[in-house]
Amino acid sequence: MFGSLRKPRIETERMLLRLPQHSDYRNWAALRESSARFLKPWEPEWAPDHLGRKSFTNRVQWASRSFGQGAALALFLTRKSDGALLGALTLDNIRRGPSQTGTLGYWIGESHARQGYMREAILAVSHHAFARLDLSRLEAACLEENAPSRGLLERSGFKYEGVAQSYLQIGGRWRNHVLYAMLRSDRRGRTDAG
Repeated sequence: MFGSLRKPRIETERMLLRLPQHSDYRNWAALRESSARFLKPWEPEWAPDHLGRKSFTNRVQWASRSFGQGAALALFLTRKSDGALLGALTLDNIRRGPSQTGTLGYWIGESHARQGYMREAILAVSHHAFARLDLSRLEAACLEENAPSRGLLERSGFKYEGVAQSYLQIGGRWRNHVLYAMLRSDRRGRTDAG
């Protein structure tokens, strides 16, 4: 379990990263709907009720429960200047013991992409994971052809590690993903492999 179980609040220069709240539903649904064509090629297939209130309520409850159990940190990215919801970042599948590892996943609304928000969020959550959660390794994966996501991970300090065959179902079929990792004390240097 996470130390004090206070609701997480991670601040960056331009954003506040926090757990989702029930009151976020309309903004979340509108952002996901307006960004659907931008997001769907890279995500697992959306369920028919993906944008429904009940589905969102389940997400909020999962985020709170997973945080309380120390299993995940699911955060919404909100802009400080106007409170706008920009996207989300989840540190999931947190493993303790000899592993001390977590898996990073993220999405951003199309209108907020390529403005540095997600890199800012990844750097802040990575620091939080290493300094506050005492993790040793962060992992992330994306489709091989997702050049923007690969570039984001590399610019954020993640290093390419290889290819996982049939890693996730995207668009209803099993797809290979490239694997990246960041270590708390990374000495591997930059690589152009992959």
